[in-house]
Amino acid sequence: MGWDWLEKYEHRGAFLLRVVVKAALLFALVNVAFALVNPLPAIGHLTLHNTLIAGRERLPYGEDPASYNLSLDSLDAMFATHVIARRKPADEFRVLVAGDSSVWGFLLRPEQTLTAQINALDLRAEDGRTIRAYNIGHPLLSATKDLLLIDYAMRYQPDLVIWLTTLDALDSAAQLRPPIVANNAERVRRLTDAGGLALDADSLPDHPDFWSRTLAGQRRPLADWWRLQMFGFSWAATGIDQVYADYTPTANDLPDSIAWGGFDAPTDDIAAALALDLVAAIAERVAPVDLLIVNQPIFIADGLHSDMRYNAWYPRWAYDAYREALTVAVAALDGGYIDLWDAIPAGEFTDSPVHLTPEGSRLLAQRIARELAPDDAVSFFNADEKIGR
Repeated sequence: MGWDWLEKYEHRGAFLLRVVVKAALLFALVNVAFALVNPLPAIGHLTLHNTLIAGRERLPYGEDPASYNLSLDSLDAMFATHVIARRKPADEFRVLVAGDSSVWGFLLRPEQTLTAQINALDLRAEDGRTIRAYNIGHPLLSATKDLLLIDYAMRYQPDLVIWLTTLDALDSAAQLRPPIVANNAERVRRLTDAGGLALDADSLPDHPDFWSRTLAGQRRPLADWWRLQMFGFSWAATGIDQVYADYTPTANDLPDSIAWGGFDAPTDDIAAALALDLVAAIAERVAPVDLLIVNQPIFIADGLHSDMRYNAWYPRWAYDAYREALTVAVAALDGGYIDLWDAIPAGEFTDSPVHLTPEGSRLLAQRIARELAPDDAVSFFNADEKIGR
């Protein structure tokens, strides 16, 4: 036998080395090709929702697997799972409803959200089409986040956009905080440039480098996309898309502070601290589609220090000044505006000054429906009678 055994193992070693080298080269080539082609947006459009399983009534959000849901940053993947991605019926008057977690429906089941309550009213537009509202709300307060989502959703041919907002959503210091804003920096920069906005978009993360665009660098977004598809089967079977935990009701007894944002005392210059240019930017992006801006309802306390504050978020002076500033900002717009800040009883709020109970959501839907239904005293669709004109 001699040295036959050594030659045999040398041959096997050389073979294994060639396999490893070829596998490494193939892995490198795949990653380079992935980075150059950048197929992630196209992959985001691929979904089991609206085909094998039903589309979701609200955008994906959440971190608890028990909710059969998760948060991700790909707008393509988020909207592909949503019912709005279906073909628009010829007899549908399509309404987008944007805003924060109160619109998304925190602590509300899908059938209890504002959009579901609007749809339950079976409204008709003046031309007879069925009014169908779509929930594109997303948690966290930021008008920039709302602009980002509205901008994307305009591809789905809405006939009307309803945007619910509040003081903290227009706080200049809050605009770039939501992860979905930071992780869609390129889109935000484009919107900032197009609208001439005062946002410091250059502070957002730089464009992804080459490594971040490779298959290895994109493994988290790809995994999130796949998990969302798999969660879809359980969601479709149960209708569960968030965990409904016990909560502490929003405080009725308030601190004696009157601070808001960077102000410890009332100021005549609160408008300078608000990103009011985003109001005009949203109106410009929506045009020529109609826009209805809603100053959303807030909890109004009547307990300790309620003479100083409306609630745990807002001192009276700051909120009153915000309402005045918002009224001035929308007066120049070609659209509708309704101020519903005190439209919902205090007992119909849950764990925050903007989150509503199912009954509160129903009441808000009925109030907004008065602007949508042509048989009411004032019709939003009558160009000569638009609210706020």
